[in-house]
Amino acid sequence: MTGRVIGIDAGGTKLLAGVLDERLDVQHRSLRLWRGRDLAGVLDTMVEAVDEARSVAGDIEAVGFGIPALVSPDGVARFSTHLPLEGVHFRLLMEERLELPVFVDNDANLAALAEQRAGSASGLSDVVMLTLGTGIGGGLVLGGRLYRGSRGLGAELGHMVIEMDGPPCQGNCPGRGCLEVYASGPGLGRAGAHAAAASPTSALGRALASGQVITGEVVSEIALGGDPVAQEAVASVGRRLGVGLVTIANVFNPEAIVVGGGAARTGEMLLEPARAVVAARALPPVRDGLLIVHAAFDADAGMVGAGVLALSRGDC
Repeated sequence: MTGRVIGIDAGGTKLLAGVLDERLDVQHRSLRLWRGRDLAGVLDTMVEAVDEARSVAGDIEAVGFGIPALVSPDGVARFSTHLPLEGVHFRLLMEERLELPVFVDNDANLAALAEQRAGSASGLSDVVMLTLGTGIGGGLVLGGRLYRGSRGLGAELGHMVIEMDGPPCQGNCPGRGCLEVYASGPGLGRAGAHAAAASPTSALGRALASGQVITGEVVSEIALGGDPVAQEAVASVGRRLGVGLVTIANVFNPEAIVVGGGAARTGEMLLEPARAVVAARALPPVRDGLLIVHAAFDADAGMVGAGVLALSRGDC
């Protein structure tokens, strides 16, 4: 397929839409936020985002959607932790409403695809992606193609258990001690709140005392501003992330692990502690030469990957 497509990255709290050409240049983008939306509201917001992009771009050949759900090959959302999409025949419903070819996959799968095709892992065949946001998404490109599992439901790497008797996971996940509990945006917020309470004279502690809600975004901002207590909170989350990366490295032996998403905006402050854990705990032949890098597309990765999906007509 040539020409322009629309890529939609629908996360747990926001939706990013973009118009992309065959070179993956983003010609238009828009951001919408949502919380507590019901199914009708979520779908309406998606349609509105596509309609806006079409009004700016003109002729569009297809739309790619990345959604935070387990998506079967027929385009049905089988399970979603963060949006009310379970059981929705998403592809068919969107094609009826948009009157365009629609392709849909898990949002983190598409972020992995973007980074492997044109980002931090460009040209590599075996790549793992983690997106740290409201939850943690996982994507696998193995042998140069997306790996989706036997029924299209694989690569939910955020739900690997790193502590058997840990706290309950988020949303609809029935697990306990999942990586998502510790290294997502909310996990960073919890680590930061604990650190703020223990160090009330720090910048993070003063933010808590002023009544500010300590979210992952707040912790990242204060850490980037130089507060050592916030920086240590980020590092502690990085070490937890590293425990998960050890398992990923040992199981998949990838050439690169790419980390992106809003909760990874501190970059090396998060990744360096994670690399140290991998260096200490992963099997030596696996860790040697392994790249652990930040996403080149950053917050755009899922949207760009959705564009790749549309341009390739789902053949990824």
